Amino acid sequence: MLDTNQPAADPFAMFANWMAEAWTHEPTDANAMALATSTPDGAPAARIVLLKDADSRGFVFYTNTLSRKGEELSANTRAALLFHWKPLGRQVRIEGHVEHVTDAEADAYFASRPRISRLGAWASEQSRVLPERALLERRLAEYEAKYPGEAIPRPPHWSGYRVIPERFEFWQNMPFRLHDRTTYTRSADGGWSVGKLFP
Repeated sequence: MLDTNQPAADPFAMFANWMAEAWTHEPTDANAMALATSTPDGAPAARIVLLKDADSRGFVFYTNTLSRKGEELSANTRAALLFHWKPLGRQVRIEGHVEHVTDAEADAYFASRPRISRLGAWASEQSRVLPERALLERRLAEYEAKYPGEAIPRPPHWSGYRVIPERFEFWQNMPFRLHDRTTYTRSADGGWSVGKLFP
């Protein structure tokens, strides 16, 4: 249970602890997170993606860079993440800006994916209009023929993004809706200012 009087000094350590607990209660998709992006004029969009890496550098997910989210992040590099672990009565909100992962990181993760998922990254024109499902299936078959073995290169339009946090909020459900909300805001010196919010 969260110690509401003594929040951790390091938000990354606190997140790692909460994520470890989340996996014990949601073993399938504890790493599912809502990713919010927006257009340059401020129109928002959100969708669920999977967290694939987290450390003191930030929070990583992978996608087609020509997808709607990829295009929005290209135009506006600010993003927000939201984790919700209902069995634990917890949420984590993260706000910051994004950068691309290195090619080596993207290559390594792409190689770890199931073969059909790697082929799908070539076959799918993510977020584009699909006239009929059969077109996707034909494109998948074409790439299966083109890459019959396990050696499938990473498409140039498929990579990862790292969300570099500037703000965290750790939300813990408490009785009578008197929830505990702990915030971490990045300081000018790179450290973290810790605070509380009314529920």
